[in-house]
Amino acid sequence: MKTRCDLLRLLMMSLCLLWKPASHAGADEPGRIDRSRSLRSSWGTYDGEPRRPDGLVDVERLVRELVELRANTYNWLIWHRATDWDDLKRFLPAARAKGIRVWVCLVPPSESPPHTSNYSEPFQLDYHRWGVEIAKLSLREPNLVAWTIDDFTHNLKFYNPQRLREILDATRKINPKLAFAPCSYFPRITPRFARDYQGLLDGLLFPYRHESSGANLTDASLVEEEVKRIRQVMGPSVAIVVDVYASAHGRLGSSTPEYVRQVMTAAKRSADGVHVYCHQNPKTEKYRIIKDLFHTWSAEPGPKK
Repeated sequence: MKTRCDLLRLLMMSLCLLWKPASHAGADEPGRIDRSRSLRSSWGTYDGEPRRPDGLVDVERLVRELVELRANTYNWLIWHRATDWDDLKRFLPAARAKGIRVWVCLVPPSESPPHTSNYSEPFQLDYHRWGVEIAKLSLREPNLVAWTIDDFTHNLKFYNPQRLREILDATRKINPKLAFAPCSYFPRITPRFARDYQGLLDGLLFPYRHESSGANLTDASLVEEEVKRIRQVMGPSVAIVVDVYASAHGRLGSSTPEYVRQVMTAAKRSADGVHVYCHQNPKTEKYRIIKDLFHTWSAEPGPKK
């Protein structure tokens, strides 16, 4: 009897050593964990950049305002003008000199002609080429840490997992450290989405709109709950960066300054980063609120290494 019990114990120990719990999407892939690290503790603004009379981005003023805000990140949208890609190349070294990380945002087919007037130029819908060129640029300008695609989850038929994998394989061969964090909305972030895109997403840019209980830009009460649910679906290695509507949404209207403060505060507690849509005019109350919060966050001690 004793011998039989010993054998059973040995068998159970062996099974325990062999068993591994199911991992979340790509959680055990070291390269992606390294890329997601560049997205964390990120706060900054998106789009809304000041422009000169000739239509080019006023790089000096944008950098000056980001420094004044104490933003550590800026999300650069390539969409308004055919010169945005070249302006980005002027912006990157100026931002790097001030310690500002940069994301690059492209628009998807649903925000390109014939639905809108503009493509992301110069490569339009050739996202394989975009990934390659952004990766090459990130090698020259190491503060270019991530790229994103707007309304990604509205275009999943186009960005099917096979196509996206081919794009990211080409990108990561050039720069394995360049992160990909597409704009993804709460209703589309499902267990199936996590399974289909396993190992491909380093983070998610999550625009908070209270969508788990009726979309609006007035109620900040579900920020932490929605971030928690997304993290449960995607797993802890996918960075969640909340996008806060400071500028109006075409369907949901405008937000108030106090709403912006509440969403930013809740997002800082629960998410891995906070971006503000869009960069605000310094004369506005929302700019002052963003500045107040960014100054507070930048004074906080960083995580222990």
